[in-house]
Amino acid sequence: MADCVLVYLLFVCGVFQTGAAAVIQTQQTVMAAVGEDAELSCQLLETKDVLQVTWQKSSNDVETNVATYNKYFGQRVNDGFTDKVKFKHAGLWNCSIVIRNVTEQDEGCYRCLFNTYPEGAFIGRPCLQVYELHEPVVDVRESNSTEEWVVSCSATGRPAPTITLSVSQQDLNFSQYNTVNVSNTNATFTVTTTAVLSGSLKQSTQVGCAARVLSAPHREVMVTVPEVQQVYAAATADYNVSFWIIASGVAVGQIVFACVATFIAVLLKKKTRRGTLRTTNKIPQKSANDIID
Repeated sequence: MADCVLVYLLFVCGVFQTGAAAVIQTQQTVMAAVGEDAELSCQLLETKDVLQVTWQKSSNDVETNVATYNKYFGQRVNDGFTDKVKFKHAGLWNCSIVIRNVTEQDEGCYRCLFNTYPEGAFIGRPCLQVYELHEPVVDVRESNSTEEWVVSCSATGRPAPTITLSVSQQDLNFSQYNTVNVSNTNATFTVTTTAVLSGSLKQSTQVGCAARVLSAPHREVMVTVPEVQQVYAAATADYNVSFWIIASGVAVGQIVFACVATFIAVLLKKKTRRGTLRTTNKIPQKSANDIID
């Protein structure tokens, strides 16, 4: 009975006195993106009489009990963490928890304590590192020089992301790199890298932008250079079509105007000739007698 009372008190308090060092297998740094779930796990590699496994969060040298798994009372998530933490695997020698929908506030180091009696607690220390990385945005436009394009890529994340530009065609090269880092009010950083892509475009070319923070998986976006050119070509073609339509309309108008003017001129000329003939016919003819007189 006394042993059960002792175990219950240990279950409530959540921790034994620290004992000798033991081999605990754990991932020292666990990385998770904002909004994802993060798994923390610890495994005791030595055979011990474990009564309870306790999970704690370390913050400013203060340890806060998060969850416990007890040999007799099972699993328990402490108040304040019930909506955030759940057990993935509850075991006395292999125990793991999941932190749901991680935020910046969840970042930090945690402790897994394998509580034994009478040896004490054997401790592992996994740390959670939270990062943020949004999909990069790529812009490709033609420069004023021939066979040159200005490539710009922006990515927002925390900590500041690293941007890498790439191109599929081997004889095209990037130069004149310029990178600007802007600190945002929400503790994220927006990094913009601009470079000039030079060379002879012989075929469809893929331009890529990869953004990465720390050692987390990168995010990459690919665009096709000809697609950008086609937009410009389509706009030029529309302009040319509009120009020829207007020019043709003006030419047709001029021809119609010339025809109408010619027609009016002919009519006026004919009218003038008829008036002259009528005037001539009205002049009286002198007789032979009038001439003799």
